[in-house]
Amino acid sequence: MNASEVEPKMVTSGTGVERHNLVRYLLLILGTGYVIVSLYLISETRSRLSAVTTSEDAAILKLQQRQIATEDELKTSNQALKQQLGVTERGLHAAYAGTTAELRQSQRAFERRMQDEQNLAAEQVTVEVASVRTELNGAKKDLAATRSDLDSTKLKLDRAVGDLTGQSSLIARTREELDELRHRGDRNYYEFTLYKGEHPSHLSTVALQLKKVDVKKGKFTLSLMADDRVVEKKDRGVAEPLQFYTGRNRQLYEVVIFTVEKNKVTGYLSTPKLPGLTASR
Repeated sequence: MNASEVEPKMVTSGTGVERHNLVRYLLLILGTGYVIVSLYLISETRSRLSAVTTSEDAAILKLQQRQIATEDELKTSNQALKQQLGVTERGLHAAYAGTTAELRQSQRAFERRMQDEQNLAAEQVTVEVASVRTELNGAKKDLAATRSDLDSTKLKLDRAVGDLTGQSSLIARTREELDELRHRGDRNYYEFTLYKGEHPSHLSTVALQLKKVDVKKGKFTLSLMADDRVVEKKDRGVAEPLQFYTGRNRQLYEVVIFTVEKNKVTGYLSTPKLPGLTASR
């Protein structure tokens, strides 16, 4: 190998070394820059973190202080509220006790008033009962006198004025009274029931026939047949003696009706005590 060939090779080799060194320097510079930038960023980040931590610590401290202050305020408020509640409770107890006492007083007053009213009412009732007893005793006497008057009036009413003689005669208004008259034995009594539209009914020496009945007014019309004569008694009433004379001696006969019903009357015939008189139908 000659000198001209070696020299270009050396130049080429030197150039490669320089390039390699230059790359190394560049990489070193880049690495150093990266490290410096990283360190700066780390430092900056730490500073920020420290600032944030400090701010957070301050905020936490403020929150703790606020919490403490709030707790103190709550304690104070609770104590004040307890005091107020204590006062209110005492007031409520006092008001309840006062109201209860008033209610008891009112109840006692009401009970006393009711007792007084009951006593007064009992006294009034006693007085009224005594008055009623006195009135009842008087009423009993009046009733006794009235009963006596009624008995006397009944005896008077038992006598009715005849339609012919104008004199009063003793009559019966019921079957029981008719039995009483029979027991007297003064006259003969023949009880009968007449029906409208039927043939005449024969009693003793006479015959009776019902012609007309007015139940609402208690009126009736009878035909009396005696001594071949017919006498009509028109629109007569209950317990009204219907008198007529018959026989040779012209004896007084009486017909008395004591019930008036639809198409039917019930009564009796009264005749003097004569032998041989019987009732037939």
